Amino acid sequence: MNKSTRFYLCSGAFFSFLSVVVGAFGAHALKPLISTKMMEVFNTAVQYQMFHALALLILGVLLHTLVSTDLQVRRFRLAGNLFLVGLVLFCGSLYLLAITNVKILGIITPFGGLAFILAWLVLLYGLYRAD
Repeated sequence: MNKSTRFYLCSGAFFSFLSVVVGAFGAHALKPLISTKMMEVFNTAVQYQMFHALALLILGVLLHTLVSTDLQVRRFRLAGNLFLVGLVLFCGSLYLLAITNVKILGIITPFGGLAFILAWLVLLYGLYRAD
């Protein structure tokens, strides 16, 4: 297994694990402390984190089984890196917004969403161009 494959598989497993831990924290410890609206924001972050953590796992499997050229590796790595940026910016900003209720943090969220969109487009292109 090459380093890129291992990195994305481990990242996907880590963010999946973290999604479960953070989700449980929100459901049990945080729920009585924040408003219903902020709990919805928190749950959105948990859901998006899990979806995109699974995307990283799939990407790792694709890198291991499908990708054969350096150009393909670069495309898939770009998609994976964009997923990671999206996880940090989108989910991270929503977690912070929900916990702190500091509305200005919402400015960061669309950049994470854009990273997710670009990741999916790059992955689509990489799959379309795969041999």
